[in-house]
Amino acid sequence: MKWFLPHEFDKKKPYLLARMAMIKAVRAFFDERDFLEIETPILQVCPVMDTHIHAFRTDVLGADLTKERELYLHTSPEFAMKKLMVAGIPKLYQICHVFRNGESTRLHSPEFTMVEWYRAESGYEDIMDDCKGLLRAVAKALGISHYRHKAAACDPFADWQKISVSEAFMHYAGIDLPALLDDRDGFSAAIAGAGIRVAADDRWDDLFFRVMAEKIEPFLGMDVPCIIYDYPVSMASLSRKKPSDPRFAERFELYVCGIELANAFGELTDAEEQRTRFHEEMALKNRLYGEQYPVDEEFLDALEHGLPESGGIALGLDRLAMLATGADHIDQVLWAGKP
Repeated sequence: MKWFLPHEFDKKKPYLLARMAMIKAVRAFFDERDFLEIETPILQVCPVMDTHIHAFRTDVLGADLTKERELYLHTSPEFAMKKLMVAGIPKLYQICHVFRNGESTRLHSPEFTMVEWYRAESGYEDIMDDCKGLLRAVAKALGISHYRHKAAACDPFADWQKISVSEAFMHYAGIDLPALLDDRDGFSAAIAGAGIRVAADDRWDDLFFRVMAEKIEPFLGMDVPCIIYDYPVSMASLSRKKPSDPRFAERFELYVCGIELANAFGELTDAEEQRTRFHEEMALKNRLYGEQYPVDEEFLDALEHGLPESGGIALGLDRLAMLATGADHIDQVLWAGKP
């Protein structure tokens, strides 16, 4: 942990006091709605089943101090929390540190704080309503009318924007996404026509992420919070398919001032489909990065036993603290800065 001289700490103090008031407001929001606050282990057999998220590994030693097995620092408490839902907890939340072995930027830290929550017998529309209530409750607790980042100001009390991914691709990039879901070459040509760089070895999802990063994300949530929803099913390994259009999944992301704040799903409850998606994700991860993680068989057993229809979400509290205080860099709202 880094330490600070008194005059250095004084610069951080207003941000940190606001951060703690924010966390109190988050707890109050869920407690008042009869969510149960839980704690799950940080060390997990399986840290994540996402191709592009990387975990920290640790070796567990046996009595003779030789390696007994491998565990990972969790990148999200998702699997453990869903097991508790199967055990009978219908509404639960957790505020915890999570760990991702990736880039370190003004918006990213390898260790960060997340609030994750789930509702049984609910869908992703109910989680959207939770997001509205939570951001408004935090703003009221901190006495602010807008969230801010650089020159952008976002009013959580106004009507929020909701836009589908397909609508966003057409509106911001002029690309007909549904027509190109299974056409990598056509997608590449359309993206090049929109003035975005493409390369011969780009995969379909590389192209998707590039459009999002260059043409869409910078414009989301600039005046009011924005919910962008219904991602292609290949972009949502833990989300159930839309019954009305199975090419897309019940996933949404929340943006404020151009910053991604949360990622949510209408949860996939089919164990066999989940197993298939996990294996597909790990096969791709192995091809791209030369690594893969073991499947959490207990999680799949829990799905087989019966995860209720539910919605869930993970929201980054460090980024919310940045937006609530107008901080330019995530280090400003961390007690000790990034390791």
